[in-house]
Amino acid sequence: MPHFTTSDGLSLFYRDEGEGLPLLCLAGLTRDSRDFDFVAPHLTGVRLIRLDYRGRGQSDRGPHETYQIPVEGRDAMELLDYLGLDKVAVLGTSRGGLIAMVLAATVKDRLLGVALNDIGPEIAGTGLEVIKGYLGRTPPQKTLAEAAKRRAEVMTGFVGVPESRWLEEAERLFVQGEDGLDLPYDAKLREAVLGGNVQPAPDLWPYFDALAGLPLCALRGENSDLLTPACFAEMQKRRPDMIAVEVKGRGHIPFLDEPEALEALRKWLGMLK
Repeated sequence: MPHFTTSDGLSLFYRDEGEGLPLLCLAGLTRDSRDFDFVAPHLTGVRLIRLDYRGRGQSDRGPHETYQIPVEGRDAMELLDYLGLDKVAVLGTSRGGLIAMVLAATVKDRLLGVALNDIGPEIAGTGLEVIKGYLGRTPPQKTLAEAAKRRAEVMTGFVGVPESRWLEEAERLFVQGEDGLDLPYDAKLREAVLGGNVQPAPDLWPYFDALAGLPLCALRGENSDLLTPACFAEMQKRRPDMIAVEVKGRGHIPFLDEPEALEALRKWLGMLK
C-alpha cells in the first residue's frame, strides 16, 4: 500500500486513484481517507488523492504535539512534492477545510480551487462541545452494529439516513476489537486539540479571505451545529461568486453523495478544467 515519508520521518498512507484533474481530499479531524468513500464513485475525470493525516488511519502515529493544522498542511504539500504535482484542487471536510484555508494563505500558488464541506472561519460552540465529548475516547458500545444504532439515535440533524449507511459510517469511525471498539486514530489527538494551555480562538476570516481569486465551493449541512447560518451568509457576502449550497436533512457533516452536494461539486470541478 502506498506510503511516503515526511520531512520529520513519519510514514503516511495515501490513496491515488483515477486520471484527470488532481483533487486532494482532506478529511475531518478524527477521520481518514475513507471519509470520501461515499463521494468517490460519483467523481469522474479526476485524479482522486486522499491522505491519512499523521496519527490517523494507516499512517504512523507521531508526537501528539505535531497533530496541528500547519503541520498537517505541510504534510499535504510534501505528498504533492512526492507525487510530482505542482497544483491541485482541494476538497476539505471540516478539519480538512481549515487546512485548505491555511494553504490558501501560505502556498496559494499550489491551489487550483477549494471546496469546503461544512466548515467556515467561525466554529460554533455547540459543535465544539460535541467534539469535546467524543474526541480520543473509545465508545461504550461493544460492536459496530451497536455503534451504528446509537449514531442513528443521536445524529438528530440527519433525516432519512438508512440503517445500512450508519453501519458504513461506524465501520469508518471505529475498529472492532476483541473486547469492544477501538479508535482508528491516536487517542492523544484529544490532548493535541484540547489539552495544554488553552489559547483564544484565532481570527480565521483572514484565512478565508485568502481564498480570493480561487474557484470556491462551500457546502453546509442544513442542520449543522458547527457552521452556523450567519457564518455561511457572511461567507457568501464576502464571496458572492462562491458556489454555496445547503444540503437538506444533513448535520455535520454531509456525506457528499447527496444530489445537491454532487451537483455543486461537479459545477465547481467544471470551473477548474
